[in-house]
Amino acid sequence: MEQAQDFLDESKALHALVAPLDDAAFGQATAFKGWTINDVLRHLHYWNWMAWLQLNDEALLVAQMKEIARAGGMRPVEAAHVNGASGPALVARWMVQAERTADVFAMADPKARLKWAGPDMSARSSITARLMETWAHGQEVYDQLGVVRENADRIRNIVVLGINTFGWTFRNRKLDVPEPMPFVSLTTPSGEVWTYGEPSEAERIEGRADEFAQVVTQTRNIADTQLKVTGPVAMQWMGFAQCFAGAPENPPAPGVRHTMTPQQ
Repeated sequence: MEQAQDFLDESKALHALVAPLDDAAFGQATAFKGWTINDVLRHLHYWNWMAWLQLNDEALLVAQMKEIARAGGMRPVEAAHVNGASGPALVARWMVQAERTADVFAMADPKARLKWAGPDMSARSSITARLMETWAHGQEVYDQLGVVRENADRIRNIVVLGINTFGWTFRNRKLDVPEPMPFVSLTTPSGEVWTYGEPSEAERIEGRADEFAQVVTQTRNIADTQLKVTGPVAMQWMGFAQCFAGAPENPPAPGVRHTMTPQQ
């Protein structure tokens, strides 16, 4: 699957960012709920492993889900999984698992149904979710380190997730789904233009693909992007767009998530 390689490439990009850091740097708190860089990597590592279990040990996957429920949340289980590893040692473990997960999904049937915490999902959806999480959680690390990420066209996977979850975003908040979806026109990192939906002058979203991806993953408030949003439905959608599963989440307040400067 192409998405397996995209996931691995995104993991390698994040690895290149964090690999040179010293131990102390991994303890920095990011703008995402105060998670440290260590917390981010533990989270990514654990769920990459859980995705690997989908194709290799479903019984252990189910047992781990029960352990999360028993522990009252995922954070303690994520920390226990790496036996307290942090810094460069954690980076090494995370990258080995990312490669293992990419390898097994590269050979999987994209349409295979796999067990998960919620409804079963396809193998393609599972590895795309791992790419999305790596990209989205990677953003707080880039931000904290004061690095502007150079995106690649593999973010199309995340853009498509954002488009496909238009209706779900409203239903998840127990709201009627407005129709039709606003027209979306996005310029990619390579300069191409991706379009989604029926052309409309009244309801449309235009701008950079990476900024659209930031909004639907809630790593940026729409006010902190240069996206041009026209129409009440488009404004409402971009105000709480959510391409990830779970209860409704609100985006960060304007100005909270941004690339830090060294003095910050």
